[in-house]
Amino acid sequence: MNQNSTEFQQRRGDLMAQMEPNSIALIAAAPARQRSNDTDYYYRQNSDFYYLTGFDEQDALLALIPGREQGEAVLFCQEKDKVKELWTGVLLGPDAARETLHFDDAYPIADIDDIVPGLIEGRERVYYSMGQDSRFDEQVMEWVKVIRAKAKLGAHPPGEFLVLGHLLHELRLIKSKGEIELMQRAADISAEGHRRAMAVCEPGIREYTMEAELNYAFMRGGSRAPAYNSIVAAGENACILHYDRNDAEVKDGDLILIDAGCEYHYYASDITRTFPANGTFNPQQRAIYELVLAAQDAAIAAVQPGAAWNEPHDASVKVITQGLIKLGLIEGTLAQALKAEAYRDFYMHRVGHWIGIDVHDVGDYKIDDAWRLLEPGMVTTIEPGIYIAPDNKNVPKKWRGIGVRIEDDVLVTKKGNRVLTTGIPKTVDEIETFMAQAKLERAA
Repeated sequence: MNQNSTEFQQRRGDLMAQMEPNSIALIAAAPARQRSNDTDYYYRQNSDFYYLTGFDEQDALLALIPGREQGEAVLFCQEKDKVKELWTGVLLGPDAARETLHFDDAYPIADIDDIVPGLIEGRERVYYSMGQDSRFDEQVMEWVKVIRAKAKLGAHPPGEFLVLGHLLHELRLIKSKGEIELMQRAADISAEGHRRAMAVCEPGIREYTMEAELNYAFMRGGSRAPAYNSIVAAGENACILHYDRNDAEVKDGDLILIDAGCEYHYYASDITRTFPANGTFNPQQRAIYELVLAAQDAAIAAVQPGAAWNEPHDASVKVITQGLIKLGLIEGTLAQALKAEAYRDFYMHRVGHWIGIDVHDVGDYKIDDAWRLLEPGMVTTIEPGIYIAPDNKNVPKKWRGIGVRIEDDVLVTKKGNRVLTTGIPKTVDEIETFMAQAKLERAA
């Protein structure tokens, strides 16, 4: 299921084909991040760098030089070092990296200051991710200074610096068959985690007990980490959009909102489910839940090739606004409520975002100030929600503190869409039946 090196090679070619003439692109690996004292956070490669290389070691640099006779794709990476490998693990090394990952050249990272200025010299334009890493910004400028210092001797420094992101991120937005397979595997692993968390839920446990079930399923399925900080929110905590303390006690009558997904071989999943801690929705919880589910159904149906990006969101807004009027939570006609954006007191985020190597993936949502059209290969989340703050005095008390979100990852196909995140109870009846069965199994 892993992508092969040929796909990474093709991506490099696709990017170079879009670069301006006589240019060079420089993409740096992610630096290690210190956690405390002499310990680091778990290392994760820079998403752009990984997308173009498939190489997940730190201390590396990719140079793409279209038209260079000696080779267009050049990698700099750590040398083989038996002493270092004894402590931190086996390194691929320049020679093996060149052969296995199909680079034209590969050199030790220690040689970048000697070699890179020569690669830049004579190129009119330099592409790199300006402003993202101040240390790399300084390093690029130092290389340019070396060239400028030799200008009187005939060296030609670059005259233009271009942001790499737009070209590269448009490529990343359309997923290949191999990428979709990885995202499907991430979705399947995450679905198992959600089922396990739902199955152990009962009043009296802690939110982190359910988080533990998620993490167990993720790693057991082959993921090394969640794609983002998991949200396991009981009761009023579900009204905090990015809640992640996950340490409260679950109480009888609470709704549980879990927003969690794993990362599998650098590809993310993002799923939210909401369910009652005691296994049964009360009337108010059921009403809000079914309204959110109807909004999600409408939004997913609007995910079609050729549809504008905002159409799924607008579909969800219309359903939620109609439902809130019917429940008496907002006043006025549908047209009046939509114009006033009355729903925003309860539904304050958009219906989704791109997802891929990053959980909030790259890619513009507008082109020339107009919402872009959906194309096959794009993947978006669809995640409407309703959050009734516990201190909202504008609604009857019985509604306060209810937070519901339902989220799935949806692939745009040639003929419509495909939901990747299936296999988790989602309707009221499915959830209550699943939890009743889980309760019987715990008691057995």
